[in-house]
Amino acid sequence: QVQLVESGGGLVQAGGSLRLSCAASGSILSFYAMGWYRQAPGKQRELVASITRGGNIDYVDSVKGRFTISRDSAKNTVYLQMNGLKPEDTAVYYCNARISANYWGQGTQVTVSS
Repeated sequence: QVQLVESGGGLVQAGGSLRLSCAASGSILSFYAMGWYRQAPGKQRELVASITRGGNIDYVDSVKGRFTISRDSAKNTVYLQMNGLKPEDTAVYYCNARISANYWGQGTQVTVSS
């Protein structure tokens, strides 16, 4: 059983920055991939950014050039650096680990005011 603990959400003005962290209970390099998803009220959960075991990175088009996913394997932690935040980035952000199954964190709220 893998546990994921997110931190770093909060309230920020448009144009501001936040860094989300996701600490995993196991070795993240043993996971197939890790990613950040978000879900805004009334909308489906969407993949924001992902990083595979091999280091391949992908972003949803709406965050390209603004968000950066990274990892520290020594700390078993994945980060999401979010710059140039927009009100439409407001959502609950979830950390995901893909192993034999999908594991999820509890979510952290990001609110961007205009």
